Parts: sequence; C-alpha cells; structure tokens
Amino acid sequence: MKELKVKITFLEDVLGTASNDPEIHAEFIASNAPDALSREEEIAAVGVDEVIERAMTVFPRDGNGNPILFDYQVKGFFKDTCGMLARLKKSGNESAKLKAYKKVIDGLIFVEPRMIPFELSGEIQSCQRPLRGQTAQGERIALANSESIPAGSIVELSIIMLDADHEKMVREWLDYGRLRGIGQWRNSGKGRFKWEEVA
Repeated sequence: MKELKVKITFLEDVLGTASNDPEIHAEFIASNAPDALSREEEIAAVGVDEVIERAMTVFPRDGNGNPILFDYQVKGFFKDTCGMLARLKKSGNESAKLKAYKKVIDGLIFVEPRMIPFELSGEIQSCQRPLRGQTAQGERIALANSESIPAGSIVELSIIMLDADHEKMVREWLDYGRLRGIGQWRNSGKGRFKWEEVA
C-alpha cells in the first residue's frame, strides 16, 4: 500500500457541477406534465433571479458552508484521464498498460478525505456560457450558468493505492491535470491545475 499526499493549485477557474435546485427530480417530472407551466410563465411567477439561481450549478458545501470537492469527483477525473491516456498506446505511458482501468480505480485507488475543502484565493463568481447541441430539430443553444472558484485556489488530499505499483500511473494522471482539469467545461481549460507532493 502507498499513500500520496498532494496539494493541487488551480491554474484556471473551477466550475461547480451540482444542481442548485434541491427538488430537481420533482421539478423535472412536473416540467414534463401536460399542465406544466411554460418557462415564460415560470419566470413571470417567481422572477428572473429565482429561475437563474435554481438553474445554476454550484459546489457542494460542508457543514460550515465552505465549498468542497467530493472524493468521487477526483476519482472521476482519474477515470477520464486514464481513458484518454490509454489511447496513446505507442507512448509507453502507464495508463496504456492498465486493463479494466475503471474497476482498478474503483477498487484499488482511494481519495481522502471524503469532503475536500477549497482554500479560496478570492470571491466565488459565476460563469455563464452558451451550450450548443445538435438535435433532430437542428442546432439548439442554451445558456449554462455555474459557480466559479477562482484560479489560485487550493485543495489538499491523500491518494491511497492498495498496489504501490500504481503510484507512477497516479502521478501521470495528476500531471495531465495541467492540460485538462476537474469540473464543468474542461474542454475550455476550466479546472486545470498543477500539483505537488506534500509531506
């Protein structure tokens, strides 16, 4: 077994991924009911600010109201990263050698603590951006809105590997964070980070 303690410093803003609406499931079902309010009627009934706030993705909070990452979000980053790096078969990287990588990450690599608090470098802002999608009816555009933790913010965590041979691979994944980060809108560079080992 091997434990790696790391400090992650974000090079770009990190965007929240959790729904800000505590009753999202009920609202989804209601929005598909035949007598559901249209979006325009909903805005008229509760106001623009209320609709925008509920539609915003946010960071989960700890008991003191501080924004956090959950351990499973870091493991999700590891899976995404390993899947990408495994495509580089001729590069000789560790990820390309790993078979059934999702099972290995789920069962042999663990992140602590469960709730990883952010040390903020400034105020939490919001990031609005257009989302484009191709549908059967043609291209659709929507507006996405997320809480945004500023670049320079830090998290510290421990990565526990039940097989010490996985350490080289985990370090490879952390290095990839400089190119593709954690959170929403990673394709634009959001959530990119550098890391260092801490004693």
